[in-house]
Amino acid sequence: MRLPCVDLGTGVRGMSQLYFKQHLAGRDFAQSDAAATQMLNFVYAIGDAAKRECVLVDPAWDVDGLLALLDADGMKLVGALATHYHPDHVGGSMFGFQVEGLQRLLALRPVPVHVHRAEAEGIRVVTGLSTSDLVQHDGDDTLPAGDVPIRFLHTPGHTPGSQCFLVDDHLVAGDTLFVQGCGRVDLPGGNAEEMYRTLTQRLAQLPDTVVLYPGHDYGDQPTATLGEQRRTNYALRLGSLDDWLRLMGGTAW
Repeated sequence: MRLPCVDLGTGVRGMSQLYFKQHLAGRDFAQSDAAATQMLNFVYAIGDAAKRECVLVDPAWDVDGLLALLDADGMKLVGALATHYHPDHVGGSMFGFQVEGLQRLLALRPVPVHVHRAEAEGIRVVTGLSTSDLVQHDGDDTLPAGDVPIRFLHTPGHTPGSQCFLVDDHLVAGDTLFVQGCGRVDLPGGNAEEMYRTLTQRLAQLPDTVVLYPGHDYGDQPTATLGEQRRTNYALRLGSLDDWLRLMGGTAW
């Protein structure tokens, strides 16, 4: 049985001030939402336990519930980070129903929303936020949450502006990489060739000791090291680009 609100923020490799929690939709928040329970989104809270400041990564489905979790820990929200523009991660219309997300968050706690430059327009359209609500970033930018640095990694493929966040040895990967899988490339904006480059070149620069924290609970466990995934995850055991394109069904929409 998995413990609720997986807390990995104590004594992490010399960053004892790191506040890091993995919250699962349908278990830790949005418990009464059948769609959220089915989608199995993870939302991450990352920050500085000493300064009591943090950000939320992909806050959607139940914003009030997520804020209640922060309030219970005495943490102040200072920003939101978006891995990509799909409504199950940032809010908006999906499959004929509305997902609560960034718009609700800013109504309750008006904080900056940090997005990749190539994803800003998609997030604006999907969420209804204004351009002034968004702080646009490039790959390899760094954002402090208190005194804890969060590094932005541009990892296109699932969408043009998909990004992962690296905090010490924690990789928050959104829909770029899952435990035992990777994000789809057959949705609008998906690009199989870019995903191949992301998996074989961009993420390949990270060491085996980095721990993957995916955007959905689709695997047999909620986290895994990149070393383990490189041995067992088909998406990281790739052959040629031609083989990958045949597996993924094409290049781009």
